[in-house]
Amino acid sequence: MAPKKSTSMINQDQLKELLQNEGDVLKPLIQDLMNEILSAEMDDCLQANSYERTGKRLGYRSGYYPRKLVTRFGQIELAVPQDRQGEFKTALFERYSRSEKALVTALVQMYLQGVATRRVKAITEELVGHRFSSSSISRLVVKLDEELARWAQRPLTNTFPYLILDARYERVRQDGCVRSQAVLIAIGIDQAGFRHILGVDLAEKESATSWQEFLVGLKERGLRGVNMVVSDAHEGLQKAISRCFTTACWQRCYVHFLRNLRDRLPKRHADDVYQELRWVYDRRKRDEAEADLATWLTKWEDRYPSLCDWVESNIQSTLSYLNLPVSHHKHLKSTNMLERLNEEIKRRTHLLRTFPDKPSCLRLIRALAVEKHEYWTSDKRYLNMEDYKPAITAERPSPADKTTDAVLLRR
Repeated sequence: MAPKKSTSMINQDQLKELLQNEGDVLKPLIQDLMNEILSAEMDDCLQANSYERTGKRLGYRSGYYPRKLVTRFGQIELAVPQDRQGEFKTALFERYSRSEKALVTALVQMYLQGVATRRVKAITEELVGHRFSSSSISRLVVKLDEELARWAQRPLTNTFPYLILDARYERVRQDGCVRSQAVLIAIGIDQAGFRHILGVDLAEKESATSWQEFLVGLKERGLRGVNMVVSDAHEGLQKAISRCFTTACWQRCYVHFLRNLRDRLPKRHADDVYQELRWVYDRRKRDEAEADLATWLTKWEDRYPSLCDWVESNIQSTLSYLNLPVSHHKHLKSTNMLERLNEEIKRRTHLLRTFPDKPSCLRLIRALAVEKHEYWTSDKRYLNMEDYKPAITAERPSPADKTTDAVLLRR
């Protein structure tokens, strides 16, 4: 089957005819366009057009084979060119299938929500003009799981000076009961300044053991060069960081720290005390931050002595970012970057309310993570690393002081 010769433009009569047919306006356009792309790819592969005589020709055409492709505009029929040597391979289907990820995700989400097979068939027929059987949906799920597993186990070949860690919780049905599952997420910023989602996994809870297993898995895949870890002050997470990254500097998220501060304050003075300490984190130099901190402690130590003792004992771990280039401060003094990712995930998962099982939960969240990871790594770089110095110096706390958060976590 050979495709009919089409031009790059359509005439007005053709356009009017297409627009009058409300059900199939775009389908013929997409079909012709994709056939033209296939023909152009073959020209590039052979370095010659059809019937062209040239000394640069690398081979000869050998007809076509039919290929059907289900799209959001319906099922279209393509004529894929072949060459005699069998070397031609098109990237069109791969690229186009990626653009159809929304459709596949919609099917999988309906599957996850327990929508009856009959209902899924009706929805997909209305959506794309093609029925998907329950076995087709199952095959989609299996294929998606395989792709996500490859992504989750991919080698980490870059060096990642910065590592950001956090967790969120999802409701998952297990053994007839609904339980919360911790979704552990790691984001790395590589030596070129690009963001990567390094790992996403599920755990029964945020414990030192679960976090350590997660971090060890990242290191086994090749995670190296970590110089600073940013996280909240969850006890289990702190222990895991100290065991897995013995030489890395720890930045406690200042946003979480200030939330903890507000919880310790009476409401009548909460805003003033909170805001004045918040100004410390607007400073670009350590001596300026320390001066503001000293002023704050002097003002409030008589009224809130226990609060001031707590701040003085814990605040230094929130100021580790001051050792970094100034342009990195706003990005690495908190886990806000990861919090925004969690909010995007929440917008998609809250529709399900409760996942039917752990694999369905991990499947959807990893699929969302892959989309964000691909966007980040193809977008402009997140940080300018020209001023970055690998050796971050941080004062080690006294081993005898068990109340002070370690700026540099020890084993």
